[in-house]
Amino acid sequence: MPASPSAHTALVTGASGGIGRAIAEEFARAGTNLVLSARSEATLNEIAADWRARYGVTVTVLPTDLSEPGAPAALAGRVVAAGIGIDYLVNNAGFGTFGLFAQTDLEATLGMLRVNIEALTELTHRFLPNILARRGRILNVASTASFQPGPYMAVYCASKAYVLSFSEALAAELGGTGVTVTALCPGATSSGFQERARMQSSGFLKRMRLATSDSVAAAGYQAMMAGRAVYIPGFANRLMVFSVRFAPRNMVAALSKRVLAPA
Repeated sequence: MPASPSAHTALVTGASGGIGRAIAEEFARAGTNLVLSARSEATLNEIAADWRARYGVTVTVLPTDLSEPGAPAALAGRVVAAGIGIDYLVNNAGFGTFGLFAQTDLEATLGMLRVNIEALTELTHRFLPNILARRGRILNVASTASFQPGPYMAVYCASKAYVLSFSEALAAELGGTGVTVTALCPGATSSGFQERARMQSSGFLKRMRLATSDSVAAAGYQAMMAGRAVYIPGFANRLMVFSVRFAPRNMVAALSKRVLAPA
């Protein structure tokens, strides 16, 4: 049975598939109203119609390409214009590129930085006053890639290191306010990320068993609601992150290069 609808609303970016869609559905199951944002308007509308009927929640669709300059401000403006108060912000939108940095497409790389770093930072800043007033929560989707350099994915890993550092710092700043910030750091996940990053040639993927988006989303949702500052789903992922702390940085980079290298 659907949960009783609440007056709370969650904004989820990158909500058309993968981890973002699964996290948004966790909110819907709990009876939380939703604002869904992603590039694909048709997919978002299909999801919204399904969840309105199945869970009895209000779902607002605001299609946005956050790689476009000015897109975060436009998205925030549309939310305000609709009179929607945001209690929970999930900065999930993000993508990666794979290959030698010198050979990657510069425009794709700059677009990735706009989504992974700039949009996340701007949306957090724009919605934080509202979230503070409503004593809400923020979830930023980082990655186990946040904890080490990643040859062949140099800019992506650096962008996720920013997300982790920013989230931890903001969580400390907001201590005592009732607002929590959680950095979710999943490992390799079956989410469509690998296809967009064109990682099919990576030996890493050929050796890994990928987590499901649903399992990562459920763990992330619970961590957010519990107010965890950093959460890494999966014992193997936590072990890897722990071991990196004690290894020389050049060794970590060299090992990452071997793991990620094209097969």
